[in-house]
Amino acid sequence: KAGTSCVPSSSSSSSITTPPLAMAGGEGGETEWARALKESEGVAPGSFEKEMQAKMKGLGGLKSNNANPKLSANANLIKWLADEGDIYLADESSWGEAPHPLAISTETVDELTNESSGRGLLARRSVNDGDELLKIPMDLCFTKKSARKAFGKEVLDRDINEYLAIACQLIREKCVLGEKSRWKPYIDVLPEVDEVNPTFTWSDEDLSFLEGSPVVAATQSMQMKLKREYDALLGGEGALCDKYPDLFPREHFTYENWVWAFTMLFSRAIRLRNMRQGETLAMVPYADLINHSAFSGAYVDAREVGDWLFKTGGEEVILYADRGYRKMEQVYISYGPKSNADLLLLYGFALERNPFNSVDVTVSIKPRTKADVSEDDDASDADIDPLAEEKIAFVEGAGRKTIVDFPCYADRYPTEMIEYLRLMQMTPEDTRGRPLPDFDYSRTISAANEAAALSSVVDAVKRQLSKYPTTEEEDAIVIKDKGLFRLLNYKQRMAIRHRRNEKRLLKRTIAALEKQIRRKGLDTEDLQRAGGSTLGEVLPGDEKLGGKQRTALEDRLEKMGLPVDLR
Repeated sequence: KAGTSCVPSSSSSSSITTPPLAMAGGEGGETEWARALKESEGVAPGSFEKEMQAKMKGLGGLKSNNANPKLSANANLIKWLADEGDIYLADESSWGEAPHPLAISTETVDELTNESSGRGLLARRSVNDGDELLKIPMDLCFTKKSARKAFGKEVLDRDINEYLAIACQLIREKCVLGEKSRWKPYIDVLPEVDEVNPTFTWSDEDLSFLEGSPVVAATQSMQMKLKREYDALLGGEGALCDKYPDLFPREHFTYENWVWAFTMLFSRAIRLRNMRQGETLAMVPYADLINHSAFSGAYVDAREVGDWLFKTGGEEVILYADRGYRKMEQVYISYGPKSNADLLLLYGFALERNPFNSVDVTVSIKPRTKADVSEDDDASDADIDPLAEEKIAFVEGAGRKTIVDFPCYADRYPTEMIEYLRLMQMTPEDTRGRPLPDFDYSRTISAANEAAALSSVVDAVKRQLSKYPTTEEEDAIVIKDKGLFRLLNYKQRMAIRHRRNEKRLLKRTIAALEKQIRRKGLDTEDLQRAGGSTLGEVLPGDEKLGGKQRTALEDRLEKMGLPVDLR
């Protein structure tokens, strides 16, 4: 029994002296016995929470006369999960149940920037690689299915986009039902918009700190899309607020609440890929408190309830540890291989160390057709690209335009980018009469073609760098002046760090490309192009030259299950 001494008494009527017991690998005697007993006692129920509260008091996080409302909300959520979902989250063991390994922290902090990262989940005790960390019944999650059930299947038809359906249910539970909502304890721990701060909620003044970054265009695109979807589904003439005023009262289904709902969805919704009926987007209580690490290999997913022999027919959300965690260490999952632009746009933060970080670079090649040259008084017939029409037809047939965005990384660029440029830099000397589709653009076409293609990438990256009004060095000076930097708000600080890191990445890309050009011997004068002309001009990305289809970031959003057209 824990706490009961098993050490023999020193006073005995017997005169026989018993030698101290020796323990394998240990020192034996009372010291080793005491240590073994101490380790066998385990952790007293509630001790982790008491320790965490003591730490917060020391940091000024708790006031003796003013209880932290976040702690009450956390406790209500835990109770709700136990009552509604029969989820065991206690810190003591029960019949057939081990102590729950996690606890909610009301405030976590980024270790590198010292910026707040909101709630998080901490290891209540040591956690081993592969340990089950949590399981949440699907019945407690917000899904398209739960939204259609809440409003009626005749109101939200089966073809409605998951994001739109769940957004409507979030507004209903928070604003319409309020205290009467089944999900109130969960709604109460969801943050407000200004606690998340994705860029699509920033003011123009705050966005101006990102001037030059591709995130600005993506942000403005997202803002327009959200407004368009709100008008089409809810707020516009003949939309749901008009058709079903009792279900969708205008005083609650406002655009402001719509933005809050999408802030929750973009930053917290999880795509569950192992559902019986295929992929499902879900808002998962408790699981969505876990913060992101680019270095985590843990992903939240779903499984059927039951063991390998008996299945109940239900489904639940499950998470396993991808590594060991020490007591009090924050537990992380991966939101996916996202760049800082993705994270800032959708989640409201960026990482100082992100192996998946990239910057979208616009590559604009406009082959000079006869029509182009005839409209240019300064051009001559020598400027005409004889392959111009064939190039444009080939690119458009592949679903591309003459202006394309590609993500560039610190030490590499996408193969699609160089393939595109090899095509656009082709000359009659390269084709020798063969049609363009006959070539394999994943391979080097010729030394001159490769030199032109790589030089085009360098020019495009340098042009992206020139769009920023400040230099990397100037940004670093602002960040280094901690007193001045703290006078800026969170969004402005995040913007300066982000644009500094983008410039740093672009400079590394240029250095890597120039090194590659030198290593391949492609930096000599006679390889610029036959006749000294590129026959294809690298342009700054003016949309009137054929129109940008969509950004690389928008392509990535679609792969995440978030199509450009949210419906």
